[in-house]
Amino acid sequence: MKIFEELQARGLVAQVTDNDEIRDLINNGGAKFYIGFDPTADSLHVGHFMALCLMKRLQMAGNKPVVLIGGGTGHIGDPSGRTDMRSMMTKETIDHNCECFKKQMERFITFGEDAAIMVNNADWLLNLNYIELLREVGACFTVNNMLRAECYKQRMEKGLSFLEFNYMIMQAYDFYYLHQKYGCNMQFGGDDQWSNMLAGTELIRKKTGEDAYAMTITLLLNSEGKKMGKTAKGAVWLDPNKTSPFEFYQYWRNVDDADVMKCIKMLTFIPMEEIGEIEKWDDSRINEKKELLAYSLTELVHGKEEADKAQAAAKALFGGCGDSENMPTVEITQNDFEENSIGIVPLVVKCGFAQSNGEAKRLIQQGGISFNDEIITGFNRYEPKVFEEGVIIRKGKKHFCKVIYK
Repeated sequence: MKIFEELQARGLVAQVTDNDEIRDLINNGGAKFYIGFDPTADSLHVGHFMALCLMKRLQMAGNKPVVLIGGGTGHIGDPSGRTDMRSMMTKETIDHNCECFKKQMERFITFGEDAAIMVNNADWLLNLNYIELLREVGACFTVNNMLRAECYKQRMEKGLSFLEFNYMIMQAYDFYYLHQKYGCNMQFGGDDQWSNMLAGTELIRKKTGEDAYAMTITLLLNSEGKKMGKTAKGAVWLDPNKTSPFEFYQYWRNVDDADVMKCIKMLTFIPMEEIGEIEKWDDSRINEKKELLAYSLTELVHGKEEADKAQAAAKALFGGCGDSENMPTVEITQNDFEENSIGIVPLVVKCGFAQSNGEAKRLIQQGGISFNDEIITGFNRYEPKVFEEGVIIRKGKKHFCKVIYK
């Protein structure tokens, strides 16, 4: 199976500008393509994960990736899929986030001579002359067509700033610049980026008379139609200091039954022939599928050693065997105790299961908190010695934390 057909079989292809041309280019290793990443945080997250996997797949098939870091567009913010205006960041924050992205991407993409390159659109966007941009780029766009774009429609009722309105032009100019300087002939992105990507292909055709192509990949949604990668604590990050390898493993281990095969197809590098066999497994093997998904993705992001540790920790917690050393852990000291005891309420907060004491109390009253597998029904207090060997506090069935006294 060739790469384009594999992408289709995995359910990744959403929209394409020129199906036959794109298929031939990427199947023959002729695509020099780019995907953009705006540095809105100091870590990539699961929302970026599909794009990274796509770049890896295409590079393995002989195509050349151009990783575009949005150090310039990060000063504006993309309105796509948003109902509010993105917070403005300082240049120092943007630069720091760009460096963090670069380090994480090196786990997925091979950079170097005749391999992938990384560019930052701050290098050309921040030096643009406004009048020159209006003459050279603005003249290629009509406001009527721009306002038909879905990303702008979503923001019109609450107010679309002129700052955000320029994002489409900036992204189109990125494609044009990369086409001129690096020979970039294709852009990939999420299907919420379709309007912006079309603008880039049209700008290149109008300015150069040459063809350029765009393909969007299917956004990874759960069975309820919500973007994957969210938890009660926020986003699932690729940085192990923000989302530990164990928490990353557990996120995928706990996806809904209906989403498991979709995630295996879209995100893992398990061959399609093998996936076809996995699809034949009966319903009694659903946990095997989930463990396969969780291990495969944790190994891809954090390496085999961390994947092994995460799997062992999960078995220790849920299977009654193994070592609990690698479970999420919170340390408490004598300073956390009042009159030589600590209450369950502040413990729940310290574990990150509640944002406030009030929320923690409600969880306890609803029977949602367990202490070493015993459901807590009152506002108990505990002495330091209870925590010397470590105790496991659990929220519901899937969220837990080991608490140890130091």
